[in-house]
Amino acid sequence: MTLRFPDGFLWGAATSAYQIEGGAAEDGRGPSIWDTFSHTAGRVLDGDTGDVAADHYHRYGEDVELMRSIGLNAYRFSVSWPRVVPDGDGAVNQRGLDFYRRLVDRLGEAGIEPLLTLYHWDLPQALQDQGGWLRRHTAADFARYAEVVFEALHDRVAWWSTLNEPYVAAHLGHYAGIFAPGMTDVAAMMSAQHHLLLGHGLAVAAMRAIDPGPRHGIVLNLEIPIPVGDSPAVLDGVRRVEGLLDRSFTDPVLAGRYPGDVMADLAPARFPVKPGDLDLISTPLDWFGVNYYRQWFITEAGAGMPLTEFPGCDHVNATTVGYQTTDMGWPVTPQGLVEVLTWLDQRYPGHPPFIITENGAAYDDPVGDDGAIDDARRIDYLHRHLAALHGVIETGIEVGGYFVWSLLDNFEWASGYSKRFGIIRVDYDTLVRTPRNSAAWYAGVITANGLDQKGAEP
Repeated sequence: MTLRFPDGFLWGAATSAYQIEGGAAEDGRGPSIWDTFSHTAGRVLDGDTGDVAADHYHRYGEDVELMRSIGLNAYRFSVSWPRVVPDGDGAVNQRGLDFYRRLVDRLGEAGIEPLLTLYHWDLPQALQDQGGWLRRHTAADFARYAEVVFEALHDRVAWWSTLNEPYVAAHLGHYAGIFAPGMTDVAAMMSAQHHLLLGHGLAVAAMRAIDPGPRHGIVLNLEIPIPVGDSPAVLDGVRRVEGLLDRSFTDPVLAGRYPGDVMADLAPARFPVKPGDLDLISTPLDWFGVNYYRQWFITEAGAGMPLTEFPGCDHVNATTVGYQTTDMGWPVTPQGLVEVLTWLDQRYPGHPPFIITENGAAYDDPVGDDGAIDDARRIDYLHRHLAALHGVIETGIEVGGYFVWSLLDNFEWASGYSKRFGIIRVDYDTLVRTPRNSAAWYAGVITANGLDQKGAEP
């Protein structure tokens, strides 16, 4: 039996600019906060940087041909803000825009729908020097940058996303300090979060004023935490993690409010909300992107791993005991995708259609003697998550597409090049691309617009 997906379903793969492009100092590109962060000793494993990454800036034509060979009908990528506006708020770099024109045109020739993300964490360093996302005006700078890219590409790109995972930019970059710009302050986290979301609202309004035709969305990483036990501490930890990770982003975007319990937990620090902000942030969207990888399992403190990215959660830990894990140490929990989408559907009536904008697993399987790469664990991960997604669609929840993370092995942020997510392997010495067995498997799924049910139960 085959689990069929809806007609017109988007089958894609995803990447981001700093993780794959390279060309960091070419053709007028300015530095980003990730250039600065990765070049700071001790910030990234093994001192890795995105200077070259997968060299997509020079090899995009080859990469589009690989997409075509897999049969992708969609490709999600991000634009590098400092490649287009090197200082963030000044002159436009036409050579940077021309790269994305060439990429989008090549995708069009291959029959691949582009889904463009405007911000995947690479803030121009010049704006960081002025205060970055702690400064309210950065939201206006982002809207102006969005206008520049939209003016150049709205006639050939129908799908637009403002932000990718603002949670990561705010929490890991401004509270946990493990991502750029490396800050460790609750008030900074809250300012960055609000100004990111405000930038989203301002950008959507600015782009729709130019052309109301394209479809606009945002991409959030969401996970429903699970209690291990029923102690008051564990249940409180679950509420706090769910509030910080999920509701403090979904509530403002989909309901025009910040959750009261989260604001109370974080007081006296506060979100710097001004009149009208939440109306902008909650502007109706055409689609809503969900990135899903794993679930948090919350247990008593002293057992498992500290929840260092969640303020106010020192009294609980996270555990993966009893679950398979990926090379990132993340538990393999396809049922969690069902729980996220069901929770969204029930909490936000009238929500826009969902798209799974990222889902994938890091596994480093060896190249065989015959040159093939048997990544059976990745195939199993994808199979189980797609089967779970199909079950969600069968309940009547509208999901319009699925994007594997990632098309290529890439710079995995603070982990450098140590973690491999790609359905295509990249040899970082030669930059040669080798499709893994998962690429051929995914090609079969796309051709069938469906999934063999055998072995597909999560």
